[in-house]
Amino acid sequence: MATATTTLTDEQIQQEVLDELAWDARVQPNEIGVAVKDGVVTLTGWVDAYTKKWAAEEAAHNVRGVRAVANDIEVRLPGFAERTDADIAAAATRALEWDALLPIENLEVTVSKGWVTLRGELEWEYEKREAERAVRRLTGVRGVSNLITLRPRVKATPSELRRRIEDALVRSAHTDAERIKVKVDGDKVILEGTVRSWAEMKEAERAAWSAPGIAEVDNRIIIRP
Repeated sequence: MATATTTLTDEQIQQEVLDELAWDARVQPNEIGVAVKDGVVTLTGWVDAYTKKWAAEEAAHNVRGVRAVANDIEVRLPGFAERTDADIAAAATRALEWDALLPIENLEVTVSKGWVTLRGELEWEYEKREAERAVRRLTGVRGVSNLITLRPRVKATPSELRRRIEDALVRSAHTDAERIKVKVDGDKVILEGTVRSWAEMKEAERAAWSAPGIAEVDNRIIIRP
């Protein structure tokens, strides 16, 4: 078995992605094709729900050695899952209304051929992610475009924001803070450096978004397993 420090070949990464898909109860591995080139995974095939497409992408990202994922999986809804755009829009609106984390009055939902587009303004990035999570699991949804923008109410100085983010990176058991450089320009954070996995890169990004007053994170971190 390859160790954590071993550089995996594309063939090894492909097999580990296939194993991860077989392990994940949310997807059927026989539905999904996996190709790998220079650490970039391409997923193909078709599934009967958008949640499966998203779950397959998440599973692939969890594999060590994966640098990026191109998700070309097609969503083909079975007859019983077909819904009109009006029905999906109504269901999406209800899902957002029922979510205690979200101020629904700041959001707008549009549905075209089963594809949901979210617009509006929110204060925190976790709210933006929560809005997408609330609608992507609805029956009949073929995809989601999250165009929500962030407008933080809290303002902090660049030096304070950088200090808070650097402290969060040091606290995290999933990141090597010494390999990550944090720059702050107004309410925008720029992350640079190298990490060992996609999961570590996303954890660094999550830490940056958790700082109050952040409206944009430019993640330039490079994955070098």
